[in-house]
Amino acid sequence: MARNAQNADIAVLLPAFNEEEGLAHVIEGFGQALPDARIIVCDNNSNDRTSAVARMAGAEVWKQPLPGKGNAMRRLFREIDADVYIMCDADGSYDATAAPALVEKLRKEKLDMIVAARQSGNEKYRPGHALGNRIFTWVMGLAFGRHFNDIFSGYRVFSRRFVKSFPM
Repeated sequence: MARNAQNADIAVLLPAFNEEEGLAHVIEGFGQALPDARIIVCDNNSNDRTSAVARMAGAEVWKQPLPGKGNAMRRLFREIDADVYIMCDADGSYDATAAPALVEKLRKEKLDMIVAARQSGNEKYRPGHALGNRIFTWVMGLAFGRHFNDIFSGYRVFSRRFVKSFPM
């Protein structure tokens, strides 16, 4: 029997550094969009209440002492087993309600990775990053002959095959 977004083994991975303000909303959004998903916040040495907020919102909390999103994601990819992995920035800049459709597309089209784009008006860029993102995305499109919307997006969906074959 084919598995869909509602019954796939899904892990939502939220690397977080000082994200106490919007984190509960992000966790609740994914909990509503994917009620059977395992939601894990990887607290990357926050000095605010990120871990406490995550626990109160119902997420598992893992601590990652080595700084950086890359260290958090490598650990989560290495130690978490799932059919589908969703990586999302914990700052509330992405729409969790898109997750079921993204998971379904990944599975139906047998893709290894989907990069979701930020929606217009919902961007949370640091000064200069929006222009830099647009320029780099355009250059990558020229280089690869493909159209990209948001190459630096922090909202991605991965297959198990991709995650477990990726060198860590």
